[in-house]
Amino acid sequence: MSNSADSPSGPGRPGRWRPVRLLTAAVFALAGLIFVTSFITAKGTNLRTDASLLRLSDLIEERSHKNAGLDESTAAVRDQVDSLAARDDGSTRAEDARLHALEEAAGTTETSGPGLTVTLDDAPADAQAAPGYPEPQANDLVIHQQDLQAVVNALWKGGAKGIKVMDQRLISTSAVRCVGNTLILQGRVYSPPYKITAVGDRDRLNKALTDSPAIQNYQLYVQAYGLGWKVDEHRAVTLPGYSGTVDLHYAKPVG
Repeated sequence: MSNSADSPSGPGRPGRWRPVRLLTAAVFALAGLIFVTSFITAKGTNLRTDASLLRLSDLIEERSHKNAGLDESTAAVRDQVDSLAARDDGSTRAEDARLHALEEAAGTTETSGPGLTVTLDDAPADAQAAPGYPEPQANDLVIHQQDLQAVVNALWKGGAKGIKVMDQRLISTSAVRCVGNTLILQGRVYSPPYKITAVGDRDRLNKALTDSPAIQNYQLYVQAYGLGWKVDEHRAVTLPGYSGTVDLHYAKPVG
């Protein structure tokens, strides 16, 4: 005979929830919550499709074209303002020359002279490792932000009077940033191959490229996996002036 402490619950006593039953109930509750959340998030669409990513890509492309149009409009208005200012400012030739020198240094006016263009490109889709190198990973076959920055920094160090990346002039506040395998520069989006053009002494520019440790590292990937690298020299090349806004945007303390 067992005592009452060891006996199962009688019909007149409420049964106890055992740990296993509690765990089972929790799992079903969590599953229900996930299904409800998925339904609300999807709103009747298939979460496994890339439709949302495609919509985002289309939006970025649309905004990029819009920004390009706004840049052209801004440049046209700026030319009109400069013409009016030159006609009515009453400045001396010396003052005009000093202003022009400042504008040229700031990158807001055209600059011309000898120079070169560096082209960087992703490796071919069927790229294979050269003998003696390990098989490539996905990141080994694409251009990264640091690769573009290495070229820009080397050209500045080589005494470049001006630099443009793709079709945009760089100024002191320009940021060369990559998201995935695309370049985002001053509100516009670009895909490889990437072209970086500099005006300056070609010998000094070439030497700066050769001496850059970051570019030397990049050259290893050129040899190993076929990343694109090409340098074209120019007797004369013209860089456009920067046409975007020059207003500075910065954080402000609250309160």
